[in-house]
Amino acid sequence: MPDKLFDILAMTDFAEPAKKEAPRKTHRRKTQCYELSTKYLYRRAFSETSLLDACEKFEFQEGYAYHFITGGDVDSLSYLKAILRQQPLSYCLFSTWCMAAEDILQFEAWLQAGRIGHLDAYLGEIFPNSYRVEYQLLKDVFARNTGGGRIAVFKNHSKIYAGVGPKFAFAVETSANINTNPRTENGCITIDQGIYEFYREYFDGIKSFE
Repeated sequence: MPDKLFDILAMTDFAEPAKKEAPRKTHRRKTQCYELSTKYLYRRAFSETSLLDACEKFEFQEGYAYHFITGGDVDSLSYLKAILRQQPLSYCLFSTWCMAAEDILQFEAWLQAGRIGHLDAYLGEIFPNSYRVEYQLLKDVFARNTGGGRIAVFKNHSKIYAGVGPKFAFAVETSANINTNPRTENGCITIDQGIYEFYREYFDGIKSFE
């Protein structure tokens, strides 16, 4: 028999009985994602001209994703120009945080020339107040052209194009806004009906502040 209280305590199991774990709460996923099995091509471009030249060396093909790293005067509109050189679009949406007046006028030229049949715009929440002249110009352009569609303002920082034409559907994902700057930016053109529908469904569901 142990002769010290310490020894008795040391030999005694004081562990509390295991507590039952509370069942884990499950939450529905709130972030949309789109799984895509595709082929990849990689390109570098250091000006809009070099980007357009790179894209003219091939025809965009279904199931391919074209990845770019760029520097110089390459903004997100440069990617749409590359698409429009290969086909007109019956529908196109664009999403940007901000944009310049000359780019809005470029959209009008495409609408008037029939290169884009219907155009929807999705803008960052700063646009109506911080870019008042450009915002009014965009509204005027959409109002005076039959292809001008929806202008939605919301908490938005995404830079996306999605559209469809007679040859293919596509999405453009890029870090660049619709304004020229000298920074390095990344971009990806994916030729796929599913990714076009993925973005179209999401942006169609946006509720505008305006």
